[in-house]
Amino acid sequence: MDEQGKELDPWQFKDGKSLELGCVPRFPLDAPGRPLDYCWAAFSIPVVHERVVQLFERLDVQEVQFLPVRVEGHDSPYFILNALRFIRCIDDARCRRVAYWTPEDEQPEKVGEYRVVSGLRIDPGKVGGAHIFRPWGWPVALIVSGDLKQAMEAEGITGTRFVEV
Repeated sequence: MDEQGKELDPWQFKDGKSLELGCVPRFPLDAPGRPLDYCWAAFSIPVVHERVVQLFERLDVQEVQFLPVRVEGHDSPYFILNALRFIRCIDDARCRRVAYWTPEDEQPEKVGEYRVVSGLRIDPGKVGGAHIFRPWGWPVALIVSGDLKQAMEAEGITGTRFVEV
């Protein structure tokens, strides 16, 4: 939500574009327990603590934009992690299941795009030196390199969950 309580378009964080929000979004907190350094808001929007931003800056990770946010009940600085890179790298043959939107689905703007991806697998040969990105066609996934994963673990970043793809 913006400062007036109006909901922001959550899909804008899935476009891989640098954003100028014109406000500092506010997130209600609905999870009890201790604060995490990394968590997912609705629509797979990553929200991270300042510690994550500092780590990415030290590592000179360029593929992201950090947008300041307020998390209700917390004074610490938090940010939306806006991934700026998409890579066409999904390995359909190795995924458990993929399905595409078809004309029969009556959503012509989506025809040819992924409708389902389960058991996500990527072709590492298509990733190059990317440290963090979303796979083209399946923006709910956020993929990090092995080096970035190790750095986050070594830093003790809480709230992460890594699954090899």
